[in-house]
Amino acid sequence: MSLTLSKIEEYLGNETEALLGHECKTISKDSLYLPSADFVSQVWSQSDRNIRVLRNMQSIYNTGRLAGTGYVSILPVDQGIEHSGGASFAKNPAYFDPENIVKLAIEGGCNAVASTYGVLGAVARKYAHKIPFVVKINHNELMTYPNTFDQIMFGTIDQAYDMGAAAIGATIYFGSDESARQIVEVAQAFAYAHELGMATILWCYTRNNAFKKDGVDYHVAADLTGQANHLGVTIEADIIKQKLPEVNGGFKALNTGSSSYGKLDERIYSELTSDNPIDLTRYQLANCYMGRAGLINSGGASGDNDFADAVKTAVINKRAGGSGLISGRKAFQRPMDEGAKLLQTIQDVYLNEEVTIA
Repeated sequence: MSLTLSKIEEYLGNETEALLGHECKTISKDSLYLPSADFVSQVWSQSDRNIRVLRNMQSIYNTGRLAGTGYVSILPVDQGIEHSGGASFAKNPAYFDPENIVKLAIEGGCNAVASTYGVLGAVARKYAHKIPFVVKINHNELMTYPNTFDQIMFGTIDQAYDMGAAAIGATIYFGSDESARQIVEVAQAFAYAHELGMATILWCYTRNNAFKKDGVDYHVAADLTGQANHLGVTIEADIIKQKLPEVNGGFKALNTGSSSYGKLDERIYSELTSDNPIDLTRYQLANCYMGRAGLINSGGASGDNDFADAVKTAVINKRAGGSGLISGRKAFQRPMDEGAKLLQTIQDVYLNEEVTIA
């Protein structure tokens, strides 16, 4: 661990006190299942997951620089499909080659690498035994004209198993017109993956044009993303990937005037959350069965202050009780040594014992 508390404070700047000094008075940390070295034994061994799933979970938790901590750092590179190869790799064309994606995850000290059937299958014999593979089984193909936004299956669970994957990953666009079909497809895929012994990770995204209202983007509202998480653990996702919450009150905003949407209780806003991003993220975690399923937050797009943004996200996730970060574009849209350094900077937040649960 090379990232000192003073360096973390330097990255956080004027948000240091709000994030490092915050004490959560909403959902108590004592009610959470927090990351630990024996998380699989203490939490997942009580579940219906079979021995092979537990072994693969443990292999993920025991790989990389965060091995033995209960935290995970995953490199996801499926943007070649989701955002187009050119848009994703123009900054660094080396990542058109699948081997460089896996090399970055290894050099960066990650617990696992998540990518497409094609990427991981191209190098499976060389690397599947060196770092856990997470095969992303569905994608938004982004080629239909005009663009449509739907998650469709790109392969089979047997393919992921045959290439030695430790886990599969999938996305559901909760709130979209296609969500009912996606829920059924992914639930069936997760059930079969568990039967074969693979763990499951769900990208729990909200998507509906109506979720943008009066200039506010409620796709990243704590209440809507929290409910998406709750649906995700219902179909037995072992780890939930979610975007960091930026606002709240999505259900309230969509229940104004003559509209009616979902169900809400005012205590969601008055007792279970506050305006602090740590409390908003803790609400996301509470919807993951109080942390029985780990919450990993997205690293987001690459920008002008990637290192500071990554540290901030890691601090919020860790202090909320989350299990780590899944960060791709900030890492692979730069030279490999810089990308590896960024991934390790994220990991250093989780290795720093002075950054504690709020």
